[in-house]
Amino acid sequence: MELNKTFFNKLAVSEKIVFFTGAGISAESGIPTFRGKDGIWNKLKPEELANFNAFMRNPQMVWEWYNHRKKIIHESNPNAGHIAIAEFEKYFDDVTVVTQNIDNLHRRAGSKKIYELHGNIERNYCIDCKTFYNKELDFSEGVPRCKCGGLIRPDVVWFGEFLPADQLEASEKAAINSDIFFVVGTSAVVYPAAGLVYTAKRSGSYIVEVNIEETEVSSIADISFFGEAGKVLPEILEEVKKVKEKRN
Repeated sequence: MELNKTFFNKLAVSEKIVFFTGAGISAESGIPTFRGKDGIWNKLKPEELANFNAFMRNPQMVWEWYNHRKKIIHESNPNAGHIAIAEFEKYFDDVTVVTQNIDNLHRRAGSKKIYELHGNIERNYCIDCKTFYNKELDFSEGVPRCKCGGLIRPDVVWFGEFLPADQLEASEKAAINSDIFFVVGTSAVVYPAAGLVYTAKRSGSYIVEVNIEETEVSSIADISFFGEAGKVLPEILEEVKKVKEKRN
């Protein structure tokens, strides 16, 4: 890959990098997306599975669905895109991952500083006393219950729920302070998460898009790479190494 001079120079002087990731990078690990022609929501109605009222009506059905998703995720591995993002930490002072994904693949790939806007499927909590459960749960009676007797739900953001305030605020701060803001595997149309791209842009960050096709982000991106993250990001990483070697 040969980077244009502006991007090359930006990489040379940047210190704070943000990777804003979505379902596209996980799809490369075999995890189905929710949108697109083969998206999950084309086969299932989200209101039947991913909201609190649906959970209270039929917690067993919702848990069966999330256990199915967990099985897919557990059988998947971080791909070259996830691994490249983690390796960026070797070359920049501050690398932040802001992800809309709940699959924990960035952490498994080795990234250290991660903000999860939509939760994490590996975590669960009691809807009554808010106790967290990160270990495997007992499903012998269909739906896991807390020691207080309350129902336990996945720690993911459902339709109609707010994003976790601490994760969103930290993500906004990272976007504002970033030198380069990568948009990876997301069309950035779901708000409020999508607003982070525009927050970064207004703050003067250099916007780099990595998507398989043109998106709404393309019109404001300083540079776009159209291809799979697992191919594009390792190539950019190689250029980063060259840039850093020249400076040293």
